[in-house]
Amino acid sequence: MSFLEKAWYKKATWLYLLLPLSWVFQILASLRRKLQSRAAARESVTVPIIVVGNISAGGTGKTPVLIALARHLKEQGFRPGIISRGYKAGSRQFPLLVNEIDDATVTGDEPALIARQTDCPVVIDPERLRACRFLLKQAEVDVILSDDGLQHYRLPRDMEIAVVDGERLFGNGLCFPAGPLREPPSRLKTVDYCIVNGEPEQLPPELTGCHTMQLRPRFLVNLATGDRRPFSGAPFKLGNRVQAVTGIGNPQRFFNLLKDLPYPLQTFPFPDHHPFCEEDFTEGAIDPAQPIVMTEKDGIKCRTFARDNFWELQADVVLPEAMLQEITRRIKGA
Repeated sequence: MSFLEKAWYKKATWLYLLLPLSWVFQILASLRRKLQSRAAARESVTVPIIVVGNISAGGTGKTPVLIALARHLKEQGFRPGIISRGYKAGSRQFPLLVNEIDDATVTGDEPALIARQTDCPVVIDPERLRACRFLLKQAEVDVILSDDGLQHYRLPRDMEIAVVDGERLFGNGLCFPAGPLREPPSRLKTVDYCIVNGEPEQLPPELTGCHTMQLRPRFLVNLATGDRRPFSGAPFKLGNRVQAVTGIGNPQRFFNLLKDLPYPLQTFPFPDHHPFCEEDFTEGAIDPAQPIVMTEKDGIKCRTFARDNFWELQADVVLPEAMLQEITRRIKGA
C-alpha cells in the first residue's frame, strides 16, 4: 500500500489540503460521465452487458465476484464472454484474446486468472466498447461481463454491480486525490446491485439494503507439484511457519483468512499487481525452507519459477442466491 493509500484509510487530516483538487476532479468526472453516457446511448450491442466494478481505488473483490457470476451463468446455460481493461498488461496490441496467450505478463494478472477460472472467452482492451465488438466477432456469447469499467461510461450497460470493501469501506469518504473514491458514495444508489465484501462493524447509510458476499477458503494447491490439500486440515508439518506473500489491493483481507491456520504467520505485502519474479523470493527475508502461501491472482504469475514450498489459496465466493436468480431472470428478459 502506497503512502497516499495509507493516509486515505487512516484518515490523515492533512489530506483536507487537497480538497480543492478533489472538487475539480469531481466536476471533470461529472462532465465526462455526461458526455460519455450520451455517446453510449447511441451505441448498439446485441447482447446484455453487465459491469462489475467499484467506486474506490484499490482492491474490493470485484474480480472474484465476476468469476462467481460467470460460473453461475454458465450453469444456467448462458455463454458469457468477459472484457477487461488489462491493467498492467505487457501487450501493446489491442484488442487481445487472453485465452490464446498463456503468459500473465502479457495479458495482466486479473484477465489471466479470469480466463483460467471461468473457461470463458476473455478480451482485453482499454477501449471496452472495442473489446465488446471484438469479443462478439471471436466467440459465440450471449451475455458480456465487464471486469471493472463502472466509470467507463462510453460502454453501454444493462446492469451495474458495485463491490465495496467491507473492511476499509470508503476510507475518509473523499474523492481523489484527497481520498480513495472515484465517485461519491451516493453513486451506489444508482447501481442495480451493491455487494459488500466482508461484514463492517458499522454499516454506513449508503450500504443499507446491500447484499453481502462470503469468501470460503477451500484448498491449498502446490504451484510446483499440483498437490491439493484441504485448508481446514492443518496441511503443513508441525513447527512450520506460514509466509503469506501477496500483491493485491487489500492484503490484510488475505492475511486474515490465513489466521485460521494453526501456524505462526509472517506477512509479506507487495504493491497491487506486483509483477513477481524469482528474485522476490530469493533476495529478501522470505525463508525457502518454510511454506509460502499466496492468492491465485499472485500464483498465476509465479508458476514458471515456483518451488515445492509455493502454495496458492483456492477459495469459493458465495453470492446471495436470490440476487443471482434475479440477474438470471433479467438477462433472459433482455
